[in-house]
Amino acid sequence: RVWLTSVDSPHSPPSPAKACLPVTATWLARIRTGERVKLIDARDAKRTFEIVDVTDHGCWAEISQTTYVVPGTVLRHGPGTADRDDRESVVGELPAGENPIVLRQGDLLILQRDLKPGRPATHDSAGQVLSPASIGCTIPDVFDDVRSGESIWFDDGKIGGVIEKVERTGVLVRITYARVCGEKLRSDKGINLPESDLRLAALTPQDQEDLSFVAQHADVVELSFANSAQDVEVLQEHLASLGSRQPAIVLKIETRRGFENLPEMLLTAMRAPCCGVMIARGDLAVECGFERLAEVQEEILWISEAAHVPVIWATQVLETLAKSGMPSRAEITDAAMGNRAECVMLNKGPHILSAVHVLNDILQRMQTHQSKRRALLRELRLARALPTEFKLGT
Repeated sequence: RVWLTSVDSPHSPPSPAKACLPVTATWLARIRTGERVKLIDARDAKRTFEIVDVTDHGCWAEISQTTYVVPGTVLRHGPGTADRDDRESVVGELPAGENPIVLRQGDLLILQRDLKPGRPATHDSAGQVLSPASIGCTIPDVFDDVRSGESIWFDDGKIGGVIEKVERTGVLVRITYARVCGEKLRSDKGINLPESDLRLAALTPQDQEDLSFVAQHADVVELSFANSAQDVEVLQEHLASLGSRQPAIVLKIETRRGFENLPEMLLTAMRAPCCGVMIARGDLAVECGFERLAEVQEEILWISEAAHVPVIWATQVLETLAKSGMPSRAEITDAAMGNRAECVMLNKGPHILSAVHVLNDILQRMQTHQSKRRALLRELRLARALPTEFKLGT
């Protein structure tokens, strides 16, 4: 999906878009739903956009083929050649594209305290590294708690490394895990420090400011990266200071420390009338290791059931289906495991409605086989097809 907006008064797309193209306002005003916009892209390939929705601030177009658009590309809609000027528009200036940093095993990476733009490594004519690649960090306080020899992971575990040196301006990381061909690191990707004892505040100043509104209008407050019982107490005290209305608290278990301290956090959270647990499997897999994730999520389900606390099964449930419209075989089994929790969370995607229907079908079927971790041992439907003489008497 591509968002077309006025070059004179551009508006951000109301939902995620693959690209945003600025065009002339008069041309945009003539666009109607169902029309086709034709162009010749930067590689001289003929392409056609289909207009699927028109709003007051722009319109949505869809295309099924890869298209290379540059400033000056001519867009044309409508049949015939009459009023060519009215039917044509030139694409305006486009924002600069993001250049990812490619990292390979053995590379050095500087993680800076400030938010200077990241830059790739520089090399001399012989290919020797003159200066390592560098990136910034949005939470510089973590540099006070990291130590040499601790592991560090980027982008949901796609890139891993070991901290070699901690300096006042940042840390030096040796990349130890990446694909042989190299892994691209883009902006706004997460950083995990599973072995570091991070002393970060449970609530940021922005969190505290937002809670005054949340406490009055929301039913649930999810505590991200809950690591200790003290984190839960801080949230409870802040909510209590805001008035008598107390939304339920959900502990998002996303770190190794959060998993290890879950019993104590549950006892603290259960002082409130309502609480729950979310198994945030994305960060949890990076923190605890992908190999151990199956065991970790099983233990969270068990201890939460013992505490009579509802669980939210989250992260990448039917993700391939929601994004592409076709599920993978493995994620069907994963979705069925969600029957052991009280709630299953789906991520966004263009096929989210289909994902909701499929998930509902799977869970309805599984609830007759399994209740939490207890097998119900119901009659097997395949046994109904057996001839009478093969069935056992009662």
